[in-house]
Amino acid sequence: MSATAGRSGGHDPTLYNEDLAPIPREQRNWSWVNYTTVWMGMVHNIVAYETSANLLNQGFSPLQALMVVAVANAVLVAAMWINGLAGTKYGLPFPVLVRAVFGYTGARALVLVRAFVAIFWFAVQTYAGCLAVDAILGVAVPGWSALREISIIGMPLSVAVSFAVFWVLHAYVIGHGMERIKFFELWAGPIVIVLGLGLVVWAVNAAGGVAPLFDQPSKLSGGEFWTAFGLSVTALVGVWATLVLNISDFTRFSRSQRDQMVGQTVGLPGTAVIFAVMSIAITAGTVVAFDRPIVNPVQLLQQFESPVILLVGAGALLIATLSVNVAANVVAPAYDLVNLLPRRLNFVKAGLISIVLGVLFMPWLWFDNSEAIFPVLNVIGGALGPIAGLMIADFFWVRRGNYDLDDFYERGREFEYAHGWNLRAMAALGLSLAVVFSGLVLPALGLPQFAFLYTYSWFIGLAIAARSYMFLMRSSRSEAGAAEPTMGIAEELS
Repeated sequence: MSATAGRSGGHDPTLYNEDLAPIPREQRNWSWVNYTTVWMGMVHNIVAYETSANLLNQGFSPLQALMVVAVANAVLVAAMWINGLAGTKYGLPFPVLVRAVFGYTGARALVLVRAFVAIFWFAVQTYAGCLAVDAILGVAVPGWSALREISIIGMPLSVAVSFAVFWVLHAYVIGHGMERIKFFELWAGPIVIVLGLGLVVWAVNAAGGVAPLFDQPSKLSGGEFWTAFGLSVTALVGVWATLVLNISDFTRFSRSQRDQMVGQTVGLPGTAVIFAVMSIAITAGTVVAFDRPIVNPVQLLQQFESPVILLVGAGALLIATLSVNVAANVVAPAYDLVNLLPRRLNFVKAGLISIVLGVLFMPWLWFDNSEAIFPVLNVIGGALGPIAGLMIADFFWVRRGNYDLDDFYERGREFEYAHGWNLRAMAALGLSLAVVFSGLVLPALGLPQFAFLYTYSWFIGLAIAARSYMFLMRSSRSEAGAAEPTMGIAEELS
């Protein structure tokens, strides 16, 4: 980048402000420990618990469910390593990096879609967490149960008040910016591990040992198993599909490529699989103890009829859900909104706007429909996988790992494309979406052999988008010179 790097001189004010500027290397202070604890805080939450536990309801045996979780998280950490490299190298957030793919104007449309998905998840997590708040207040406040008999806007008054309380907690954390988020995550994740271990001990005692928890048979076999396996892996990838795209919002703070890669390896598949083992074992224990799987951890805590267990357990779940919601579902749309209105918004203002918009999703009207969650996750994964493919292809194959940073902040340069739109990227995205979602349409028209396109939508969409984008961009880059060489990824990792 030119001498204007890190300050607004020479940059278009519609493309640049302090939150969108590249972070100078001397100000990047996140170590691998920070990334590990951030992921611990994000993975250990009510929705992640229920998603893993619901694999048993899909017909998987406990061991098969663990295999689904392990494969999904191996894919996720690889995708986040790769898509996080540019953020660490240049200190740029997702809304800026994606301009290289879609152009200045196209990127704004794209980040709006991705922000919409993140705000959707904010609503889901907030409602899940407010049930823990409701459980705590039910023990701590005399007469609280009477509020549960009063209905307001489609939910009990007690839950409505709990939702408002939990929303205010989010606003407090967001109001202190990214540094508060980093330190909040240092202790939020480990608290839930302690709670999970306590419930695992209970499940082992209820089942009479570890073996009976994992001896439950599978209800799936043959082609039925592999179809369910593909859909479930895609669904679990869909849980974090938005973060695969905006992982640079976090890796831009990393001291080095090694810090972000080691921290994400330990924090994502490491803690996610451990948490999945605990959630699946605990759910298997509920089958033994109560003759039915209880996948909601708050409902499980209420089964013990102990105020102390409920207060401690629900408090841990509340903290965990707050941590994941801020890190995974507020940071991303906050940067996205700043990107849209850089002269009017900063990170804190945009974060507060995001959580206000989240309320409009009214998750209390549909959250308890467990049959809807996996189809929703598959649609999200299928829609966002191609965008990840475009970003990866652009950085590694089209740009060969190098950007001229002034191109991101000045009009009339390489990312101007056609009036701010990269039509080649839009064509590649449209093609990949048409292919993966034909896996829904064609089977309904009597062609079941094409169902695999939707079953593995995230993977197929990513691959088709990347290959078609590289093909379409090859001609447009043939006469353009490569970006000015800078330190390579391999040198940064050495």
